[in-house]
Amino acid sequence: LMHQAYVRQMANARLGTHKTKGRGEVSGGGRKPWRQKGTGRARQGSTRAPQWVGGGKVHTPQPRDHSLRMPRKMRRAALRSALSAKAAGNEIVVLEDLAITEPKTRLMAKVLNDLVGSATALIVIPEKNATYDMVTQAADNLPDAKLLLANYLNIRDLLGYDRVILPVAALDVIVTHLG
Repeated sequence: LMHQAYVRQMANARLGTHKTKGRGEVSGGGRKPWRQKGTGRARQGSTRAPQWVGGGKVHTPQPRDHSLRMPRKMRRAALRSALSAKAAGNEIVVLEDLAITEPKTRLMAKVLNDLVGSATALIVIPEKNATYDMVTQAADNLPDAKLLLANYLNIRDLLGYDRVILPVAALDVIVTHLG
């Protein structure tokens, strides 16, 4: 279920805007290059056929929608499984509150180093407010940390980071969201 949810999220992130031109879409090539018989050369119908320089391509990529569907209950079950796997591996750090005195990356780096060491961290906050704005600003430039609202918790971010840092308020939001 977790794998299916991850594949769905990655597929839905694809744009699918890749395209090249076939022989009917390349400009030019309106008339027959030479007559059919009598020249001793191979018969040709257009200078825009694939074997010609400047011709169209064969079996080319066309724009398409890569998105996959998955029922909401299955997506939420996958998130619960991922959180359970993290909890079983002691990879979730639950805090009473996550706050720093001023919005400095240096302070946030020190806090994260104290909490998780050199591991990468996903910081989940319950909501945007004045308290968490400083945390958001301080964590923005850290390469091994990502800050995420609890409502936007997703399988890719959960599986992509070594540790999950959860204030109790964020845990309450997740419990109400996932049931």
